[in-house]
Amino acid sequence: MGIGRITRHLLQHHWRAKQVFPQDALERIEQAIKKGEATHSGQVRFVVEGALDGRPLFRNQHARERALDVFSHLRIWDTGHNNGVLIYLLLADRDVEIIADRGIDAKVGAAGWETICRAMEAEFSAGQFERGVTGGIAAVSRELARHYPPGGPHPNELPDAPVVM
Repeated sequence: MGIGRITRHLLQHHWRAKQVFPQDALERIEQAIKKGEATHSGQVRFVVEGALDGRPLFRNQHARERALDVFSHLRIWDTGHNNGVLIYLLLADRDVEIIADRGIDAKVGAAGWETICRAMEAEFSAGQFERGVTGGIAAVSRELARHYPPGGPHPNELPDAPVVM
């Protein structure tokens, strides 16, 4: 664990997520999720965490491991067709991870999710956080629509509102 990472996380705590994603941006992200979910029967969640603190930080927990914890905590795995997807952004590290339930993950695979993550991170590097997230949601929705098209009524099993941690 490097002192640079610890410092970055301690200085860019939760206020940074609220600065980068003000309420109006979060509302637009929620609408992007709703729009995407109209094209498939999957479930998409977006979580942004400003920085790690306490135990996760001092255990040197990386974004992937943290995203798995969040995926479990928010019960994204608990969908009827095993097609829940988490888009997780650890802002202090500018690292995005996509965690997908086993049904959709088997169809898209790690390389497919990684391509979407890298495109999002390129937008983040340019300071275009909202555009990066909405573009990522659209890309995830295209994958879900290809493998899980909307067939009849499909309940919204998970909330669409972004989570700021």
